[in-house]
Amino acid sequence: MSENKPSVIFVCIHNAGRSQMAAGYMRHLSGGAVEVRSAGSMPADQINPVAVEAMLEEGIDIREEQPKVLTPEAVEASDAVITMGCGDACPFYPGKRYEDWKLDDPAGQGIDSVRPIRDDIKGRVEALLADLLS
Repeated sequence: MSENKPSVIFVCIHNAGRSQMAAGYMRHLSGGAVEVRSAGSMPADQINPVAVEAMLEEGIDIREEQPKVLTPEAVEASDAVITMGCGDACPFYPGKRYEDWKLDDPAGQGIDSVRPIRDDIKGRVEALLADLLS
C-alpha cells in the first residue's frame, strides 16, 4: 500500500463495461481514499457507451476513460484484485486479496439490462470500500 492508501484493480476481459463501472464507483465513493485501477485481458477499442450512459445516470462520468491492457505490474501494485470473468488471463500474486465477481456482461445490451448490472456493481463496491477502509 502506498502511504497507507489501499489500492484496487478491477479486471474484466474488455475493460469496457463492468470493470470501468466498478472503477468509476470506487473513485467516486472513496473520494480519493483508494487508489483505483482497471484493466482488461483483451481491451476493447472504447468504453461501452451504454455503460457510460448508465453511470451518467448516477452522476459519474467515465467518458474520458480508455480500456487498458492488464499488466503483471498493475496487479502487483494493487492490494485487492477484483476480477469479473477474465478467467485464467489474470495473473496471480501471493499475498493479494482476490475476489471474482460473477456479473453479467453488459456488452451488446440496452440500458434497461445494464442498470441492474450497474446497481449490483455499486453494492459490491460499497461493501469492498467499507472493508478496505476499516
